[in-house]
Amino acid sequence: MELRHLEHFLAVAEERSFTRAAARLHLVQSALSVSVRSLERELGSQLFDRTTHSVQLTDAGTALVVEARRTLAAAEAARDAVAAVKGGLRGSVHVGIMHSLALIDLAALLTRYHREYPDVRLVPRPAQGGSADLARDVQAGKLDLALASLPTGHPKGVNLRTLASEEMLLACPPGHPLARRRRIALTELDGETFVDNPPGWGTRVSVDRLFAESGLQREITVEVGDIPTVSELVRSGFGFAFVSPSTLPNPRRLVLRRVRPHPQFVVSLVTPTRPVSAAAHAFIDMVRESFPKPA
Repeated sequence: MELRHLEHFLAVAEERSFTRAAARLHLVQSALSVSVRSLERELGSQLFDRTTHSVQLTDAGTALVVEARRTLAAAEAARDAVAAVKGGLRGSVHVGIMHSLALIDLAALLTRYHREYPDVRLVPRPAQGGSADLARDVQAGKLDLALASLPTGHPKGVNLRTLASEEMLLACPPGHPLARRRRIALTELDGETFVDNPPGWGTRVSVDRLFAESGLQREITVEVGDIPTVSELVRSGFGFAFVSPSTLPNPRRLVLRRVRPHPQFVVSLVTPTRPVSAAAHAFIDMVRESFPKPA
């Protein structure tokens, strides 16, 4: 068994397609198929159920995914340790990011890291499923760390450290009577219609939890994974929306009101409980240094 066999196996497992995995690895598909079959012979077990339309992991393949990621991570950590002794970090760091991170200066972090460790490749990656998916990807080893909003629990295998937070405000449809109020009680929103992000986004989770804890209901008429579109839908009268001010491209175009009690937008550093590469560890240390815990 060679490391490249595990790399090839993981690519197919993640892409669920030999064609897509071959393109990702810059291999011809026949070479990838030979590599996976070689691994299956070595292990004495079939790793994929192949049909003309799909590629699915077998039970043996599912068990191998976790160990393959651990093995490859350990090999990368060994290479990093040698590189560090020789005078510099190398490798890559995969960073999960939310669609909007204006509350922290991500560009400054990336620029500083690149300046201090020019031989490390930073790979920022968003997640369609929001912060919940980012946390799962850190847990699964697809990401080295993530900057995400997880106002409630998180999966086993990851740690959270709060970096920044802000009060979420209520964006009101311009013609609604509540838009003329300076302050609004949350109970006044019971039964109202809302525009919101999809489930799994940190802002959505925060608002859902607040309404559930208060025993209130709301009707979500539209789910949109794009904050400017949420703003436009509110302005067009589709419903209310709780928004984080730092994420708005043009807050003056909205009628924003404070609500009591209010949901909170929280940005956290998500790291795995497993060991990470030296390059990833350096990035994590830089984030922690930039956002020290309150005394």
